[in-house]
Amino acid sequence: MIIKPKIRGFICTTAHPAGLAASVDEQIRYVESQPAVEGNFRNVLVIGASGGYGLASRITAAFGAGAATLGVSFEKPPTEKKTATQGWYANIAFEEAARKAGLYAKTLDGDAFSDEMKTEVIETIKADLGSIDLLVYSLASPVRPHPKTGELHRSVIKPLGEAVHIKTLNVDKGEVHEVDLEPATEEETANTVAVMGGEDWEFWVDALSGAGVLAEGFRTVAFTYIGTELTWPIYWEGTLGKAKEDLDRAAAGMRKRLAGISGDARVATLKAIVSQASSAIPVVPLYASLLFKVMKEAGTHENIIQHIYRLFASQLAAGATMNLDEAGRIRVDDWELAPEIQDEVRRRWPLVTTENLNELADLEGFREDFLKIFGFGFDGVDYEADQDPTLGRSI
Repeated sequence: MIIKPKIRGFICTTAHPAGLAASVDEQIRYVESQPAVEGNFRNVLVIGASGGYGLASRITAAFGAGAATLGVSFEKPPTEKKTATQGWYANIAFEEAARKAGLYAKTLDGDAFSDEMKTEVIETIKADLGSIDLLVYSLASPVRPHPKTGELHRSVIKPLGEAVHIKTLNVDKGEVHEVDLEPATEEETANTVAVMGGEDWEFWVDALSGAGVLAEGFRTVAFTYIGTELTWPIYWEGTLGKAKEDLDRAAAGMRKRLAGISGDARVATLKAIVSQASSAIPVVPLYASLLFKVMKEAGTHENIIQHIYRLFASQLAAGATMNLDEAGRIRVDDWELAPEIQDEVRRRWPLVTTENLNELADLEGFREDFLKIFGFGFDGVDYEADQDPTLGRSI
């Protein structure tokens, strides 16, 4: 079949196998072009390993530090007439590349929130690796079946307290407009914290610790985003912010519990990127489009793999001095928050309209990054060529 992007709302319902293989290869080649990351990364577990910052972390650990990697993700396989989710193809491409390089790579597919998956991961670590040195928690999901209560929690992206009237961007139409966002209820806020907060991260670390598979000096990192006052009304000061605050709570508690093995737990604050999640958050596409334009003009823009490589090389490598804030978070959003960058974004914010969008912002770059999530838009890929969505595998 000829595979083209089919976009519905904030998601693309198709994924291109050859394009996603090219995406993985491009990221690997970037990491291999950089100095090796020296650190205690022999065995790495990545929860949410199939895309975005999770996949970039796995690639950096493997091809930057020579680590054995175990990944967990929840993917929908293909049929003969329908493509798989993008992560299904990305996982296969990564595993094949890692094995060619002589690196251990295994991916487990299933519900990362479940106790069953935690048990399967622990059994795999015991059988194949013995212990792990680093856990990267990069799980992104709008819903979470709670493993203890069985309750299904659903997250919402809403402000708190009062309704918010704010400028945003319709990415499909390329239109700048304003929206009114109603505040979340207490129940909606609690559900968002249950889905996107730190409890499941804690469950993972506690389960691994209880099973005795954490190496001396074990470290774990989860990712967050804070941004600036332009996005705070819907992000840091909204339901998402409450969930991110819960990550800080979890990290502080785990640091104490891991002290006995000289371990550490940190939240890493990263830069704005294009992801399925960020595309659905009001305000963020407009802010990111402006930010990308300004950072590209300044020569400081990073794509996902460049940013994660910098996290590993400058913050997690042996001998690195972590750039910590008052909450103990690793700050790698420093280039985004540089005063000269933010001053220019703030200057453009009230000026940007549908008519001058292409002049002041990088909507085209935002759209390109979105399509690349699903394997579209890579040089050297023949998008008119017939593709087998099953990759010749029995499904």
